[in-house]
Amino acid sequence: MIDFSSTFKMAVVSLRVNLLRSALTSLGIIIGVSAVIIMLAVGSGASIKIQQDMASMGSNLLMINSASVTSGGVRMGRGTKPTLTLKDAYAIKPGCPSVGYVAPYSSEIKQVTYSNQNWSTTIAGTTPEYLEIRDWVLNAGRNISGEDVSNMSTVAVIGNTVANELFGDLDPINKTIRVGGVPFKIIGLLKSKGQNSMGMDQDDFILIPITTGQKRVFGVAYPGTVSSINVKAKDADSIMAAEGEITEFLRKRHRIGPKKEDDFQVRNLTQMMETMQESIKTMSVLLGSIAGVSLLVGGIGIMNIMLVSVTERTKEIGIRMAIGAKSVDIRIQFLIESLLLSFIGGLLGLFFGVVVAKGIEMLGPMTVHISTFSVILSLGFSGFIGVVFGYYPAHKASLLNPIEALRYE
Repeated sequence: MIDFSSTFKMAVVSLRVNLLRSALTSLGIIIGVSAVIIMLAVGSGASIKIQQDMASMGSNLLMINSASVTSGGVRMGRGTKPTLTLKDAYAIKPGCPSVGYVAPYSSEIKQVTYSNQNWSTTIAGTTPEYLEIRDWVLNAGRNISGEDVSNMSTVAVIGNTVANELFGDLDPINKTIRVGGVPFKIIGLLKSKGQNSMGMDQDDFILIPITTGQKRVFGVAYPGTVSSINVKAKDADSIMAAEGEITEFLRKRHRIGPKKEDDFQVRNLTQMMETMQESIKTMSVLLGSIAGVSLLVGGIGIMNIMLVSVTERTKEIGIRMAIGAKSVDIRIQFLIESLLLSFIGGLLGLFFGVVVAKGIEMLGPMTVHISTFSVILSLGFSGFIGVVFGYYPAHKASLLNPIEALRYE
């Protein structure tokens, strides 16, 4: 019967005798595991950040923007001339069965003042459906109403950043701010969403009725036009159908001929974010695979050193066999040594990988996420490398002839 306890102790003693060589042998595993942890942490963090952006952006979302137009035979740049109107926005939902909500949108950056405080922020003109489309939740007060839009009321719903900059600890509800000299009564405060993956503050804006914005705030060169139209499909399965219905509906409404290009662009933002997420996953797998090569190189290093160790310890092996050790005892001892080198290297690699990943998160805007799966994968693979690359030297040691081993110089 194999005495694993004594065999394990002998393996540990052998590694401690050549401590520096053992440390250098494990270096490849340390680098490989660190690289795997860092790559998977960065990739997983980016994927989670995109999921958060998708949730904050809104679900089943389509964005309609003005496209290029032709004037006097000259093709203008995309968005040079607004081609979308308020009437287009109001007509889309009745004309497109797969559409759930529609909100026109126009915005400009303006200076806003309250008492002796001022702040430069985005003023967005829209309709009540905008909060539903973008999954915004009110923290206090109420939303813009259809009556506010019809009456061109001077009311506003503000984001958390604007509230902090203008009011500090004060309750902003029912306070009056001035936007370009026009007084607006604050009727609502939105819950914070924080920054998106591009580092943009999603809470730094003010919502006002779009009719009020066009009439009293924005410098509209083309009256009745809007910057974009936000659309939410009825459900996730209706996004593609809604996209096709909107395209067909607006082409007819704008009287665009069969061979002419659209003067608008329908963008499926949910699909774009999902595509980006898949790209990040693919890149993470690719980078993780490259990092895995370091583990293989580390495994080859372990095998080389173990082969050298077998040669150096040939006489020791002969003595052990002469006093009763079996081939399997020798094999197990060398396998344990190889496994220890690899596993200890894996633990050190895990430590350094976590430290570097957290350092990346602290020093930059990048989000990292160290999952249990990545830890188990790295340690499991490092142990696997130790067994696979340590088996040949262990097997070679176990096949030595005791008499020839004792004679070895």
